[in-house]
Amino acid sequence: MTTHQHGTHGSTSWGDAASATLHCLTGCAIGEVAGMVIGSAAGLDIGAVVLLSVVLAFVTGYALTVRSVRAAGLALGAALGVAFAADTVSILVMEVVDNATIVLVPGAMTAGLGTVLFWVSLAGSLALAFVLTVPVNRWLMGRGRGHAVVHALH
Repeated sequence: MTTHQHGTHGSTSWGDAASATLHCLTGCAIGEVAGMVIGSAAGLDIGAVVLLSVVLAFVTGYALTVRSVRAAGLALGAALGVAFAADTVSILVMEVVDNATIVLVPGAMTAGLGTVLFWVSLAGSLALAFVLTVPVNRWLMGRGRGHAVVHALH
């Protein structure tokens, strides 16, 4: 992993921002895919599937951060505080882009788990969310916020 710098916007590289966003994408994707699979398999309506996916994305995203900062020696309460500070904006942006994209793809949400349309739409929506969240994380990290909070502990 690369060293993260703090301070002005220009001191955080695109590579560092992409690395932080990839961490966020991992947590979001785990929750997002789980929510889509569980909700679709259960026959939930589109709104309920999206809500379940978003909730699980936040839970898994925060959980991955808590796990890493706990390994750095933080108590659970402090680790939760760091996770909320580090991940909330990134996860929120990623989830808005991801879910808006997949909902806007005609038929993707009702295509079913066994279709190429569903999986390609989900993968594409996550990829787009990653691309649009990298600049957000770069901006936050350049100001000592977002993922910079986590990296200060490493």
